[in-house]
Amino acid sequence: MREEKRRASIIGQLSRTTRSIAIVLLLPVLFSLTMMFLITMRYQSAMSRMETAAGLKPVVGTELPEQLFSVTAGRMRYEDSGVEDILQSVNRTLDRLLEDTSGAGFLELTVARRTMDTLAGYVERVRLGMEQGMAISEVELIVDEVRDVGDLVTDMLDNFISAEIDGTVRTSANIRRVVWLTALSEALLLLLALIRAGSSSKRLTNLISRAIQQLEGNVHRLTGGDLKARVPDMDVEELQELAEQINVMANRLEDLIERSRREQENLAKSELRLLQAQINPHFLYNTLDTIIWQAESGQSEEVIHLTRSLSDFFRISLSSGADWITVERELRHLAGYLAIQKTRYRDILNYSIDIPQDMMEGYIVKLLLQPLVENALYHGIKSKRGGGFIRVSAVREGARVRFSVEDTGKGMTAAKLARVVAAMRSDIAPVASTVSPEGSSFGLRNVDLRIRLYYHQDEGLQIASDSGGTRVSFCVPLKSREEITNDEGISG
Repeated sequence: MREEKRRASIIGQLSRTTRSIAIVLLLPVLFSLTMMFLITMRYQSAMSRMETAAGLKPVVGTELPEQLFSVTAGRMRYEDSGVEDILQSVNRTLDRLLEDTSGAGFLELTVARRTMDTLAGYVERVRLGMEQGMAISEVELIVDEVRDVGDLVTDMLDNFISAEIDGTVRTSANIRRVVWLTALSEALLLLLALIRAGSSSKRLTNLISRAIQQLEGNVHRLTGGDLKARVPDMDVEELQELAEQINVMANRLEDLIERSRREQENLAKSELRLLQAQINPHFLYNTLDTIIWQAESGQSEEVIHLTRSLSDFFRISLSSGADWITVERELRHLAGYLAIQKTRYRDILNYSIDIPQDMMEGYIVKLLLQPLVENALYHGIKSKRGGGFIRVSAVREGARVRFSVEDTGKGMTAAKLARVVAAMRSDIAPVASTVSPEGSSFGLRNVDLRIRLYYHQDEGLQIASDSGGTRVSFCVPLKSREEITNDEGISG
């Protein structure tokens, strides 16, 4: 009878201990999940507002002035231009953003909305000028005012996006704090569970002691970082429930860490997508200036060629927000960019693209080649007297493909190359480090980070340089459409 009572006491003690551990371990998990859900909702709302604001920029800064210019040039009637519909659409979108925005971004949106009323006044002057037969030169001056006011609205939208980015950075910091707090709580509670189990093992028989030692061994593997470790079924019935609860705890801890890793990866991808949506204005302005110059010179074929190249460049750059495009579309984007730059720089730039036809249907992460070509042009070819040559090529290396961009520019010294590689591999956040001052919104750091992030590989770009030029390459697998997960986005 004494033994029966003693066994009952052990069972009751272990049962109470197991239930208390499970409850206490569940609290930080529920807390962290709730906090992460709320923070993630705020983050997604901010990202949606930034995407909406970024979508308004080309409408106000480019599409609206171009439509008015077409009306002034006589290519279409004012009623057919859709200018008023554009104004109404932009104003409705700004009103929706104002309803969903607070803080520093609200002031920028308020000023932008009022400036749109000023812009509408200039548009009305263009309409009246065309109806009253005003001189074309005078109407064009009003269109120039529309373009200037549109640029002001675009700047305000940029300021709004910057304010929202600051908010998402703070949100990201909150997520990290929640994750670390939860992990620390789980670790402390796990340590308390080990102490409790160790004290109980001293009161058990040799058989129970051996079972507890087995239990401790697996728990120590968990605390040592082996999250795949699980406690097997125990020989002692009284310890079976405790073993099961520890496995539940380990599963939750593993899921939480994996969820945290995915959140951080998605955050990095979202920041990079935001950068890709911000087309550098210098390239756009220079290209438009070149088109205007060609048009004024009467070179209509060259104007058509440049306009088509610019259209391909923008269409594929955006790709409806998709992350993956075919090699063929990537090359169309690159060809459009090179065609524009060839017109601008003429004799100092020559290039070739050597990509086998059988690679064209494979999918890669978009905008990997153009930033490398741009870097070769601005930092290699332009800096060398007499210009140079850029060659883009691809060769298969087993199941992978190595893409290379080579130039015959001035090259780099070993010391400068080391600095470039160090800067490219630094831990600076992508939003703060990838925008180059001239030509491209993406630098070597951006491309290297996206290769390692999207392809889950340790190595991104490889750079070799000497006095004869520079070679930048990367090796990635070509994916089929079926191999790309649904949440990564595909552009057909």
